[in-house]
Amino acid sequence: MVSVRSELLNRYSQGVCIWFTGLSASGKSTTAAALARIVLEQGRRVTMLDGDVVRTHLSKGLGFSKEDRDLNIRRIGFVASEIVRHGGFVVCAAISPYRAIRDEVRAMMEEGRFIEVYVATPLQVCEQRDPKGLYAKARQGLVTGFTGIDDPYETPLQAEITLDTVANSEEENAFLILDHLIQRSLVDSDMRAPSLKAL
Repeated sequence: MVSVRSELLNRYSQGVCIWFTGLSASGKSTTAAALARIVLEQGRRVTMLDGDVVRTHLSKGLGFSKEDRDLNIRRIGFVASEIVRHGGFVVCAAISPYRAIRDEVRAMMEEGRFIEVYVATPLQVCEQRDPKGLYAKARQGLVTGFTGIDDPYETPLQAEITLDTVANSEEENAFLILDHLIQRSLVDSDMRAPSLKAL
């Protein structure tokens, strides 16, 4: 008979995708990087797929029409699903504004292996941050089809986790995600090392 411990170890070795979605400057990439760092420090390999980086390589040449945006997300989703299928831990951070394509990516993976994280930062806060100056350009009409300004962002209806980046730091939010993964037996509880439990 297979022991409970063996079953859990087998479960921990299976893949999982953490998919961050939210407006530009909501804090997706910083929180995703914090989570990846914590998981790496605890000995598990992590693949990071950031929307901006992917666009310069895998999706180079795509524009920002709905069709191109969907294709970009579909490509990220396919790569992520392959990583998950081979037992990897993958963290994706992309605006992914349209609900249908996010659900399509979810369907690419085994049930329970896609964790949607909605970074629910208010538009006003994102505009105040605006590190690339894109919101300002969109307000001036210099950039069109910008998510949250003249193109919609469709709020997730079934996100496993919703984050507040105003009240919480990226590290605090990363640990909220880690706790969720532990509760679902997707990672070993040992990942919450004693020295980090006080955070």
